[in-house]
Amino acid sequence: MTRAPKVILGLSGGVDSALAGARLLEAGYRVEGLFMKNWEDDDEPGYCAAEADLAMAREVADTLGIPLHKANYAAEYWHRVFALFLAEYEAGRTPNPDILCNREIKFPALVDHARRLGAEHVATGHYAEVRHEPSGSSLICAADADKDQTYFLCRITQDQLRPALFPLGPLLKTEVRRQARALGLPNYARKDSTGICFIGERRFRDFLSRYLRAPEGEIQTPEGECVGRHRGLMFYTLGQRQGLGIGGVAGRGECPWYVVDKDTARNRLIVAQGADHPLLLSRALTTEAPHWIRQPAPPGEPLMARIRHRQPLQPARIDRAGAASLEVSFEAPQRAVTPGQSIVFYRGRECLGGAVIAARTREPSDRVPV
Repeated sequence: MTRAPKVILGLSGGVDSALAGARLLEAGYRVEGLFMKNWEDDDEPGYCAAEADLAMAREVADTLGIPLHKANYAAEYWHRVFALFLAEYEAGRTPNPDILCNREIKFPALVDHARRLGAEHVATGHYAEVRHEPSGSSLICAADADKDQTYFLCRITQDQLRPALFPLGPLLKTEVRRQARALGLPNYARKDSTGICFIGERRFRDFLSRYLRAPEGEIQTPEGECVGRHRGLMFYTLGQRQGLGIGGVAGRGECPWYVVDKDTARNRLIVAQGADHPLLLSRALTTEAPHWIRQPAPPGEPLMARIRHRQPLQPARIDRAGAASLEVSFEAPQRAVTPGQSIVFYRGRECLGGAVIAARTREPSDRVPV
């Protein structure tokens, strides 16, 4: 009698990975869980809640009747994800550590454990789908467009995607909660985690100040008028409105102020009034080296792209492609294109891959002296 295929499931303590395990068991797989600890928070217990997550993962594993393995990847996470996170912020950019974590930590760990334990597959509770063909594996958008997580999986490799299963891909989040409750899973109503785990419930500014020096400087308009003081460029993002501390400025009216640029060379935060100020809008951008999940997208092909998670897909085109960078243009101006974040490309429902944004460019008519 042929044994059922074995799966190593990333079990986080959340409802998504719990239901993924239940669906795999229902489909006839032999499932074993793996809880990955990626951050040491012993000095400030409670923020990342790793111990509470592990306790819930154990409870879920017991409910499902599956073994649970535990592994600590805090050292690897520090060197391969967090160090880059700090370097990017120090350079005035805004990184996305979740994308790097999936490629550098989460999926390598799952694949490594699968091979050591004789498993044919790995699985997670990500909202995505995968299509396996002899020529390669493709990453496909989830049925729930609001929860789709292909943006965060855009740098996954064929070696990591080939054994992957995403059991929640066809489901809406509401159905996930409903099924989890019907199955008696202990975390069916547990709140979804948001933000970056190693920051948790702490104020972002307080956390980052523990690791990086943030010199204060002037907040200026594009014309060079000083309208306030900033607490460190790393604490601000393009398009930000809240927390600028700009009071009434004589002759400027009541229109809200927004961050439109950062002058890292002179430590200036550039602000302007109006949510759609020309300095916030870009029709093109350049990237760092792209990563393609299967094959590179050819220049000139009409594609769809997004520059942040949950952004509606935007018509875009790769104008120039190389191993080290891309030049990308959009049909419509994009607001707050942010260096350090990623642009991710799609053909229909297939996620093709992505690249870190290096710089934004504007039409000559959109340029304002800074």
